Amino acid sequence: MTILNSTRELQITDAAHHLHPFTNTRELNARGVRVITTGKGVYLHDSEGNKILDGMSGLWCVNVGHGRKDIVDAVAKQLEELTFYNTFFNTTHPPVVALSKLLSEVTPKQFNYFHFTGSGSESNDTIFRLARYYWQLMDKPEKTIFISRRGGYHGSTVASASLGGFGSMHEQGGLPIPGIFHAPPPSWWANGGDLTPDEFGLKVANQTLELIDSIGAHKIAAMIGEPIMGAGGVIIPPKTYWPAVAKGLKERDILFISDEVICGFGRTGEWFGCELMGTEPDFMTMAKGITSGYVPMGCVGVSDRIANVLLEKGGEFAHGYTYSGHPAACAAAIANLEIIRSEKLVDRVRDDIGPYLQSKWKALADHPMVGEAVMEGLIGAFQFTPDKNARSNFADEAKIGLTARDFSFENGLVMRAVGDRMVIAPPLTITHAEVDDLMEKTIKVIDLTYAHVRKNGLIG
Repeated sequence: MTILNSTRELQITDAAHHLHPFTNTRELNARGVRVITTGKGVYLHDSEGNKILDGMSGLWCVNVGHGRKDIVDAVAKQLEELTFYNTFFNTTHPPVVALSKLLSEVTPKQFNYFHFTGSGSESNDTIFRLARYYWQLMDKPEKTIFISRRGGYHGSTVASASLGGFGSMHEQGGLPIPGIFHAPPPSWWANGGDLTPDEFGLKVANQTLELIDSIGAHKIAAMIGEPIMGAGGVIIPPKTYWPAVAKGLKERDILFISDEVICGFGRTGEWFGCELMGTEPDFMTMAKGITSGYVPMGCVGVSDRIANVLLEKGGEFAHGYTYSGHPAACAAAIANLEIIRSEKLVDRVRDDIGPYLQSKWKALADHPMVGEAVMEGLIGAFQFTPDKNARSNFADEAKIGLTARDFSFENGLVMRAVGDRMVIAPPLTITHAEVDDLMEKTIKVIDLTYAHVRKNGLIG
């Protein structure tokens, strides 16, 4: 294999052969791709030698930071012992057994069974089938419909993209598939009007239950939701929202799926976001933080309620993946979870570094162009607005969020833009000094963006 050294060589070859995810490849090739070469702790380096603070933990996933030798060594050791074997055909292997037991210890008490996949998308596809299969076994085959939410993200395979609530994804490929309905999101800043957050939370919960009742609860298999909506802009729901939704689902005998792909493994200051929100799901979707992104892996947590029916009434569940429970992925997950436990990162997010960053982050709302700044644990966002009192948005063509994202990278910080919302989710290992660095860079980005909109007459 020819090793390419210069940035330009890498950019040219990438443009000639690589189709990037969620990217306009034509525009990217004209601009030239950014090349990330190394990572250590919370910092990345690119091919030009620039040091960049990874405010997004890779893609919401590198919870324990980059370059953890314990995980690398665990994967290497496992590959020397057993490179691969499948978990089909009455077979298992020690790493998948150990990981299953470990997950039963860190997940909520109702979870004792786990099915392994390669990603969050595959996990949600698996749950889509499992939930329908459960109701077949319960002699209620008419319960096939799923409730999701506009702006929710659950993956990009056919079923998981259909469950998600993004029109841009649905436009490609004739999605969503039948049998999926989308309820409104609990986004108070955008839609709350004159209501208090608590009033708005109850309003949206009631709208969701009204949608369910209009369809008929006897037809509905499950509702899926992220505890905190991530890719939709870090929408932290009012405290009244999830308890009201969960109560309504239970009363209507509808299964609840907590998509923990982003919120799981300490991100919110609890092991899982459902624990923070006070819900007791029947399924949990896991990925990303399960290995801190070191090796691809997804997982479905199956509650005892579901598992007991599958074991007592079910036959062969005709579903699975070649890499379900891959030995190297299991080894990475075990080492990663041992780091989270031994370094008490969940407690640290809840009691130390989370509050430290939150106090600084929420103060961004004092800026004249920031409408709100919210954070739970180590996941947060702020909203650009031309009018704080009216809670209005910039015109789409102004591309304020993308402009701020470019300023961010140019000044050594990864932040994600979701419309005019800027999102962060740094590694759980970030230090106080690194938080100070993150905040200094964030304030600079806001000031640069403010100067840009004033210069171009986009704000008074």
